[in-house]
Amino acid sequence: MFLRLILLTTAVAHAGWVERSNENTQLLLKVVAAFEPEGAASMGIDGMDERIMDRKPEHRERFRKATEEAHAELIKRASVEKDVLVKQDLEILIESVRRQMRAMDNAEKRSLRWTDVAQTVFFSTQGLLDDQVAAARRPAALARLKKYTGLEPGYEPLTVIAEREIRERLKMEGIFFPSKLAIDNSLKNSETYVKGVGALLDKYKIPGFEEPYNLLKKQVAAYTEFVRKEVFPRGRDDFRLPEDMYALALENFGVDIPPAQLAGMAHKSFTEFQHEMQVIAAKMGYSDYRDAIRELKKKQITGDVILPFYRKRLGEIESIVRKHNLVTLPTREARIVIASEAETAAQPAPHMRPPRLIGNKGEMGEFVLPLTAEKGLTYDDFTFDAAAWTLTAHELRPGHEMQFASMVEKGVSNARAIFAFNSTNVEGWGLYTEWVLKPYMPLEGQLISLQHRLMRAARAYLDPELHMGKIKPEEAQAVLENDVMLSQAMATQEVQRYTFRMPGQATSYYYGYTRLLELRAEVEKKQGAKFDAKKFHDFVLSQGLLPPALMRKTVLAAF
Repeated sequence: MFLRLILLTTAVAHAGWVERSNENTQLLLKVVAAFEPEGAASMGIDGMDERIMDRKPEHRERFRKATEEAHAELIKRASVEKDVLVKQDLEILIESVRRQMRAMDNAEKRSLRWTDVAQTVFFSTQGLLDDQVAAARRPAALARLKKYTGLEPGYEPLTVIAEREIRERLKMEGIFFPSKLAIDNSLKNSETYVKGVGALLDKYKIPGFEEPYNLLKKQVAAYTEFVRKEVFPRGRDDFRLPEDMYALALENFGVDIPPAQLAGMAHKSFTEFQHEMQVIAAKMGYSDYRDAIRELKKKQITGDVILPFYRKRLGEIESIVRKHNLVTLPTREARIVIASEAETAAQPAPHMRPPRLIGNKGEMGEFVLPLTAEKGLTYDDFTFDAAAWTLTAHELRPGHEMQFASMVEKGVSNARAIFAFNSTNVEGWGLYTEWVLKPYMPLEGQLISLQHRLMRAARAYLDPELHMGKIKPEEAQAVLENDVMLSQAMATQEVQRYTFRMPGQATSYYYGYTRLLELRAEVEKKQGAKFDAKKFHDFVLSQGLLPPALMRKTVLAAF
């Protein structure tokens, strides 16, 4: 009660605490702007559009020095800060730097400095060439491209820098190479990314892009050949990360329990979800949930009908949210787009592309739906009626889009919007909102909602057990296809995700979901009949992207 009074009193007495907190965050944002201006621009920091990453000699040493200086100043400020909320944000910033420095140390001592140049340039270009980016900003994409290719005086081609850094590391003993799976994936997608850059430059009619773009194609082709000849043969045949590196990956994604414990929890939930699915399938007239899913998938939605269908489903979900007082909906519309081939190569699963969080001028998050897959494979997982219920809830409302819309509309500190971010808090909310909405879905929607929950539980044990050597990729693929009932395309990209795309990240959905369920149960027990789900959800969203432990502390103290 005492802590609750402190928090509430502080919030009232210091209505401007967010502004004060943002002043502290400037220490880290200045470092980002100096060394990764493309990322700073995507956050919403003005004046970064024509700048590119600092890759000049000793840039890592300079980055390290600037980060350490900011870290020291944050610790100093935290030691004298009296405002509870500002101090809380300082702790978020300090922990963010600590995680980054641990990752830097690990990479510097052990890993190959390998840059996927084509992907880097594509993401940079996409960040400026978008319908929601002001037309006046878009020509900066050409300025960046000239710098990436070395056409701008004082700049070396990014491919030359990347090759030099690799060659320097090749001389060192004990370097941990990427797996051949990861290198091969980069090689295969390189041309797709370059074509994606050209398609964007052409779509937005950027004058004079032909010369630097043609040069980029030649440079990336030469760099790709270098990687194929010099790096791929040294790649690891085994995709598995060493135990300490995998544990660090989990920690960076917000999972703070040992991999074996996580896998044990997920195995138990997997079985429970299957049982629930059998019960619903029986109500639908099927003896096996697998047969029910096969039938539902036959009703595919294709072509120009897909986007209108998802928009209609979003409207239906918003009506449910209002009728049952589940959460306060944003005032702005939600956006849904189909992924380009290049964007699908980079992130082949449905995802939310966040809006500008600093100085937002009306930009909105976008639900990105990929429909292409590995050559010769097709998805049937997202484009049927029953799937749209849970996918829309997760990616749009009341899921991810709500998280970002709430931060933009209500205003939270930059520490909570940007530096508190980890997969566990973000994806945990997404999966939790599927759980919240499930009782109001038709039986078909409930079954597929549970199928998606089954997939998240599968992720939480397949991912760690692959890296522990307890299961093989083909066995994981079989579970996903035969028990979770994913398409071959979806199961393939899932296994790629666990093995080399983002080891550890896929576990965060299930773990974050369990933490939120535990928190809600704790609050309900304390409040009893007074518990109000809408107020609870609004409060959680109002806190930004707090990690689970800090969210629990805040909710129990101030809600």
